[in-house]
Amino acid sequence: MDLTNGITPAVSNIKPEKTEANIGKLLLDLGKLTPDEAERVLRLQKQENIRFGEAALRLGFINEADIRQALSVQFEYPYLQTNEGGFSPDLVAAYQPFSKQVEALRALRTQLILRWFSEGNKALAVVSAKSGDGCSYIAANLAIVFSQLGENTLLIDANLREPVQHRNFNLSEPRGLSDILIGRSGPEVITHLGAFENLSVLGAGTIPPNPQELLARSSFTDLMNTVMGDYDVIIVDTSSTEHSSDAQSVAGRCRGTLVVSRVNETKLQDLNVLKDQLGGVGVRIVGAVANQF
Repeated sequence: MDLTNGITPAVSNIKPEKTEANIGKLLLDLGKLTPDEAERVLRLQKQENIRFGEAALRLGFINEADIRQALSVQFEYPYLQTNEGGFSPDLVAAYQPFSKQVEALRALRTQLILRWFSEGNKALAVVSAKSGDGCSYIAANLAIVFSQLGENTLLIDANLREPVQHRNFNLSEPRGLSDILIGRSGPEVITHLGAFENLSVLGAGTIPPNPQELLARSSFTDLMNTVMGDYDVIIVDTSSTEHSSDAQSVAGRCRGTLVVSRVNETKLQDLNVLKDQLGGVGVRIVGAVANQF
């Protein structure tokens, strides 16, 4: 899959003077400027006939990161400041939205929209041949970038062996997918994250002794049918295929997969085995990612 093409937002209809006024107000609202500092910025802006942000930078009241944060709010592209929210630093799409990693994730998002979601599909399983290939990392950050696009997004942790999404997103709800599958809980255990306007997460829940059998139950199909009616995009994290066939059961419910490998680590032989396994359950491989982060 080609991950080189980024997305350039169109902002040509925004009036410069309105943008400048909004930037000043946003910097005040975000606590980046005091009222006295804002007045000094306005005076310098008028004297030098420069933009509000440039004047504030000249006076040393703000930095480039403050400008980016204000613009993200203005263009409804929220992201978190370092250590904000108590989430894992692995959520680079939330904490480092202008990094090379996240540019690649946005390019991946575009490819998946064109190749899968635009066809009316809603669920995508993220699978890998080996533990440590970055499957959970890709799944979590992919869910975030879809939510930043304004899509009502659900991330499901279907790795019932070594789940990590409850830690990544600091979930306080201990129940999750496994508890739903045995009928002890319902969709009410899905956590909507206030820090991410359009993102919800269903953790793995209680780690069961029989994950493969649980994921093969009709209750998993029922759950997927339910959430497909409630969400625009559903990203499902899975356990690696090296020790179990859990991922095949999950992928079969989603009907489409994104295969994750790690650069200079994953063997071609393992990927060929994974391809055969997915093909055996009639799953479409929508794309493949060579993870190097």
